[in-house]
Amino acid sequence: MAKYAFFLGCIAPLRYPGIEKSTRVVCEHLGIELVDLTDASCCPAPGVIRAFSRKAWLAAAARNLALAEKMKLDIVTICNGCFGSLFDAAHELNHNPELLAEVNAILAEIGMEYKGTTKVRHFAEVLYNEVGVEKLKESIKKPLDYKVATFYGCHFLKPSKYKAIDDPEDAHILDDLVEATGAQSMPRRQKMMCCGAGGGVRSALGDVAMKLTKQNLDNMVEGGAEYIVDICPFCHLQFDTGEGELGFSLPVLHLSQLYGIAMGMDAKELGLEAHKVPVTL
Repeated sequence: MAKYAFFLGCIAPLRYPGIEKSTRVVCEHLGIELVDLTDASCCPAPGVIRAFSRKAWLAAAARNLALAEKMKLDIVTICNGCFGSLFDAAHELNHNPELLAEVNAILAEIGMEYKGTTKVRHFAEVLYNEVGVEKLKESIKKPLDYKVATFYGCHFLKPSKYKAIDDPEDAHILDDLVEATGAQSMPRRQKMMCCGAGGGVRSALGDVAMKLTKQNLDNMVEGGAEYIVDICPFCHLQFDTGEGELGFSLPVLHLSQLYGIAMGMDAKELGLEAHKVPVTL
């Protein structure tokens, strides 16, 4: 059985606990053991903390990495921002001994050390690469006929040189995962566009963020989508809360929730009642 330290991040447990719950249930169903990463902090948010202090960002991220390292487990995340922050920090520290020593000098003040061994994985990538599409198809009890707009977000695939998950401009991994449930991934323009929320834009320039969100939604509707499937709670938040203001009504599902529905789980099990845009099963 695959086993990972489960990094929750901030938004899923605080705003969309159903994403956390559905991930746990789906992983259990697939034989993946998730072990709570006790005492973890914010990843920290790459678009904010790193912009002000790279050293503070690295030290905070390294603390999380060290917690998983102490458990002798790799980290799995359900959020693109957490994935990007922890993956980038691990890459820098694992390939730069001098920088690792500097960060460890900071961690030593709280009695911790990071040795540079933790690998950072994303839930979607684990499903695709470790479970596999064919096995996922076998787990489906309720094939779905949804027409889906897949939303990759910004930090899942990039920097592609180091992550090497998929083609960052013509990705297919999420589309393949969605279609394994029986759903149809609908084509659209500007598929790799940002949701609008990242990099502090949602907080500092809300009008700009909403313009990007509207452009995405216009493209999704134009492409014939009836649902949005994302792999990031922050993208999830931006679409789910923004649609009412913008006059759209596409239900938003995290990939784990889509799989939960296809595996026969009910709305309460998947925490769908927390969504602003209702999801009808």
